[in-house]
Amino acid sequence: MAAICVFCASSRTLDQRWLDLAAATGAEIARRGHTLVSGGGCVGMMGALVDGARSAGGRTIGVIPQSLVDLEVADLASDELLVTESMASRKILMIDKSDAFLTLPGGLGTLDELFEVWTTATLALHHKPMVLVDTDGFYGPLLDWLRNLTDQTFLKPAGFDLLRLADT
Repeated sequence: MAAICVFCASSRTLDQRWLDLAAATGAEIARRGHTLVSGGGCVGMMGALVDGARSAGGRTIGVIPQSLVDLEVADLASDELLVTESMASRKILMIDKSDAFLTLPGGLGTLDELFEVWTTATLALHHKPMVLVDTDGFYGPLLDWLRNLTDQTFLKPAGFDLLRLADT
């Protein structure tokens, strides 16, 4: 089975619906027999995601920088918790450990991770599937802006098409 990396928010102040989405996503990944790779946190959507996966019997791999371990937000219940020295090295390790990427709603950190895997895919540094979950049109304005980049030839249509879109 595959190792699926999920990018999502770790904020402690989110609406319950986003936490429920994350928990359901983790559970579904586990039910399908896949390993969940996450940012190694235990709070917000990230915490709900790993809890959902484990509640369905799934295996979890967390990748977290030491600075976040020091803030006591590490998912110490991970089957495998990999501690990196920086956020940059965290992204590299998450890419290496994963066979596919799924992006749920999130903020700057989530977008940073999405753009890292998407950029490296457009450069053919990996050929792993990437899916953006646009629940309730969360990413609609961003997708409109990105389509405009394509229209203005800053992004090739083939590069845009590397990112698969789903609404659920």
